[in-house]
Amino acid sequence: MSEGLSKEKFIFLYRVNKIQRGEASWYKGKVMTIKEIENIALNAKKTSLALARSGTDARNNALAVIAKNIEANEDAVYRANALDLENSRSLVESGEISKATYGRLKLDENKMRDMIQGIYDVIKLDDPINEVFWRKKLDDDLILEKISCPIGVIGVIFEARPDVIAQISALAVKSGNAVLLKGGRESAETNKIIGKIVRESLCSVKDEFENAVNLLESREDVVEMLKLDNYINLIIPRGSNELVKYIQNNTKIPVLGHASGICHIYVHSDADLEMAKEICIDAKTQYPSACNAVETILINKDFPYISELLHALSFAGIEIIDNPEDWSTEYGDVKVSVRIVNSLLDAAGHINHYGSGHTDAIITQDPKEAEIFMHYVDSAGVFHNVSTRFSDGFRYGFGAEVGISTNKTHARGPVGLDGLTTYKYKLRGIGQIARDYCDGTKTFKHEVLPKDLA
Repeated sequence: MSEGLSKEKFIFLYRVNKIQRGEASWYKGKVMTIKEIENIALNAKKTSLALARSGTDARNNALAVIAKNIEANEDAVYRANALDLENSRSLVESGEISKATYGRLKLDENKMRDMIQGIYDVIKLDDPINEVFWRKKLDDDLILEKISCPIGVIGVIFEARPDVIAQISALAVKSGNAVLLKGGRESAETNKIIGKIVRESLCSVKDEFENAVNLLESREDVVEMLKLDNYINLIIPRGSNELVKYIQNNTKIPVLGHASGICHIYVHSDADLEMAKEICIDAKTQYPSACNAVETILINKDFPYISELLHALSFAGIEIIDNPEDWSTEYGDVKVSVRIVNSLLDAAGHINHYGSGHTDAIITQDPKEAEIFMHYVDSAGVFHNVSTRFSDGFRYGFGAEVGISTNKTHARGPVGLDGLTTYKYKLRGIGQIARDYCDGTKTFKHEVLPKDLA
């Protein structure tokens, strides 16, 4: 063992080397060889092309069958989830997963109902592919269209929350994409049963849909998946900061996600006290571990009720930290940093410097001040007089979401169906050649045409 290399690190690298040589059968849990994972990605790529050319009715029918079969097999899903909960207690005791993660793991009747209803909600949404964004006549009988299309193959890595498999499968199939899914080991049994139901449902509708949804089971599988940029078009990680940063730093595949959720609320000098109390308390306590929970509250120095607001936060059980070591701390707990600022622009500057570009809000009675704030703050979500907890795909009416993105390209904020599509240009002509337009024989017209032109 080389000097400076811990035993744990050595064992991890040893396992990875064994996997790279295809000698993975000894490892506890199902760890696939590189070739096996590559075949899964290749088949997913073929399936994504079949999904892309399928009709809306075929994809909606597949989703309906998935929803019905999950409902018909609720008892089996509950049994698997109970086993996960039992197996994960030791992980909580050892500190490997948090109590909040353990809480998200439980699949109760409410979550089951919402999971199934979420699939039906996706069915009701408009088909996001083959939509004509615009149509233009470059010249007579030379028509250019910009049209939405699927991304292709998407890899999604998530922790806990086994209902994520059904959500993402529904969004992927509806938008014509195939997915490779890797859930946390704490939800392994629930992931397997839901994944099995989804795959069997898809196959029963159409043989060529079978490989639309694929389940990976080990962390080492993820290491190999990140190398498959020839087959996988997008990676979406959902989980801890460490997970997202690792993914971002270890693949050539584009990554859509957020490494942290440092959300702010700025209380302006003219804010209504009762409104400020309600919003700040909701944004912190309604779901403290959520990525859209507030982590820092900025208060204007001229706000006349600073002490009353802070007292209300404390009375609600929120720990106030007025001099944190790092203003970019994501507590994921009932804690909040508080800072007094001189002006709205100071608040916006603080947010743009320390924030993560997730969601930030202002509380003010002046709509002009709100517009200034919402213009200057460079985040995926900028809110006026509402809790940051509204930053959510379901609450936005997306049916569900595959994740939250703080990227500034492709998709931003809660990512629903539209975020799983890209676009292509279709050009139709009657034999035109570029030379005629280069030598002046012909000239372009560039006329905008109606989108619904037959």
